Amino acid sequence: MSQFNSEHLAEARAYNKMTGEELAGLIGVKKQAISQFENKKTEPDYGTVCRMSEVLNFPVSFFYEKTVPGLMGNTYFRAPFSSNKKDLNSQKIKTRFVAQIYGTLARYVDFCPYNVPEFRDTQNIASVAQRLRDYWGLGQEPIQDMISLMERNGIIMSEFATDTKKIDAFYQYGEIGDNAYHCVVLGTEKPSFVRRQFSAAHELGHIVLHEKFNDLDEVSREDFRKREDEANEFAAEFLLPKAAFLNDLKMYPNKLTHYIELKRKWRVSISAMVVRAYNLKAISQNQYQYLMRQISKNGWRTEEPLDDYIPLTHPKALRQAVNLIILNNVLSGQQLLNEFKADGISLSKFVVDEVLSLDPDTITLDSSQAESKIVPFAKLKR
Repeated sequence: MSQFNSEHLAEARAYNKMTGEELAGLIGVKKQAISQFENKKTEPDYGTVCRMSEVLNFPVSFFYEKTVPGLMGNTYFRAPFSSNKKDLNSQKIKTRFVAQIYGTLARYVDFCPYNVPEFRDTQNIASVAQRLRDYWGLGQEPIQDMISLMERNGIIMSEFATDTKKIDAFYQYGEIGDNAYHCVVLGTEKPSFVRRQFSAAHELGHIVLHEKFNDLDEVSREDFRKREDEANEFAAEFLLPKAAFLNDLKMYPNKLTHYIELKRKWRVSISAMVVRAYNLKAISQNQYQYLMRQISKNGWRTEEPLDDYIPLTHPKALRQAVNLIILNNVLSGQQLLNEFKADGISLSKFVVDEVLSLDPDTITLDSSQAESKIVPFAKLKR
């Protein structure tokens, strides 16, 4: 039988945002036991692992398989200093699972290849944004859907509940084996198209502007804030290119009703367009402050006009890949889970459904397909 993997226990516990003491209470062991298991001072017996499996929603095999070699680079969260560390660690692990699932699915479906150029000089953010627009053949036109655009250019996109309104979206870079991945996750707590549009563009800014590896825990608040400001600037430049946006703005730059009409075209929030207008010097500081007061007075900080008119869009590539594989009888639901296991990442249907935001009936399992709790000391020969 394989050796117990203490790292996987710590990972499954962190995924569930559970303390060692909480887990110990749920599986009926002393609170010190979990620490001993994770620090390799002792190994749990098989019955204890089975109880861990049930509580943490990971297959028993997950706790005995070797860790897949890889490097996790930077994960850019919008509010790392005010967010709970348990929340952040859980999201990091979920995102790496998304990338590993993507790697397995890529054996069966053709995803769009990664198509984001590297820019040596990133000091001029406006230039970087326009060069990427030119590279992708976007010209000066409004972007109808950032999620679809990023998926078409090989960025892995997913969505799941982050259980906090402080995490709208985040980006993670990593390497699994010889394959690098760039993964953007959107939170599901704030269902607004224009908010997602800007969040996705913001994360794209991190991809093209900022380094992939360094310890963000050691970055000062000021330096991190600077990176966030740069990503915001990139998002505004990318979504609202200067010449075209100014041309649309010039008739009534200080009329709030005009921004409602511009929202139909540019698919960006009214607040973001007012900020952009001010930064482009299309409106004065007094006009900017007046418009912002009107936005607050109208209650548009939480819900703007047309928010209900523009339907929310979702990442599609990963969900379509799973559906293609299952509906075309390439693999059954259990066989797909077995493929993840063969790639060194045993995951339950519950976890796959969660990190890919799948419909509950996408992957179906019957009772005969459930993972056996029998210790695999022997197996039949082929």
